[in-house]
Amino acid sequence: MEIVQWERQGHVAVITMCNGANRQNLAFAERMSQCFDQILDEQSIQAIVLTSSDEKNFSQGIDVEWLMQKFAAKDYDTIKTFMYAMNTVFTRLLLMPLPVVAAINGHAYGNGAIISCACDFRFMRNDKGFFCFPEVDVNIPFLPGMIAFVKKAIPEALFNEMLLTGKRVTAKELELHNVIISSSENQAELLTQAMNFAGTFNKQRPIFGELKKRKHKEVVRVIEEEDPEFIEPLNLMMK
Repeated sequence: MEIVQWERQGHVAVITMCNGANRQNLAFAERMSQCFDQILDEQSIQAIVLTSSDEKNFSQGIDVEWLMQKFAAKDYDTIKTFMYAMNTVFTRLLLMPLPVVAAINGHAYGNGAIISCACDFRFMRNDKGFFCFPEVDVNIPFLPGMIAFVKKAIPEALFNEMLLTGKRVTAKELELHNVIISSSENQAELLTQAMNFAGTFNKQRPIFGELKKRKHKEVVRVIEEEDPEFIEPLNLMMK
């Protein structure tokens, strides 16, 4: 089974992360971009829903074990390729000429929370899962680009608290701050709400993409111009 797969449901493409905790490594980034390419080739698709097949997790973020193995092997080129590949995934979600709806069905930690922030809209189940940025406790600072596009999804005061404390928040809290459209009572309701919302869209790709391109111009600039300052010297973790 693919680590990420997609299927068409009517005019909506459902991308499903299907590798347990859905930790992100180079294979994850490459497969995600392949899915984007395939979906964009289908001209009649009008929206995307991103979710997970795991009962507990949406995504637990970066595959730290894989990353440490690459550092131990001094495979620095692969690490850099991975970092840029994830930035490509984030940017493509940000600028996708289709509405992208995250259906957060479990824990969304670190890069798992971040990838949902790159989406246009978010739904989350209330009966299971936390949304959290644990980087402050694991000595992994955000890249400038990460901060930029998380701030487009999360209000400054809440993001400041989450970033600096590592606080875990629930769907109800995120709903209160308009980070998600609504919280759902269970998995079935979550997918129904996300799919129904995605199904309301029937926008032309050129105008939808151009609006997002202009809206997120500064975020893209930060990713392209400021992130390499930290990626190239592999200044990715605090000692």
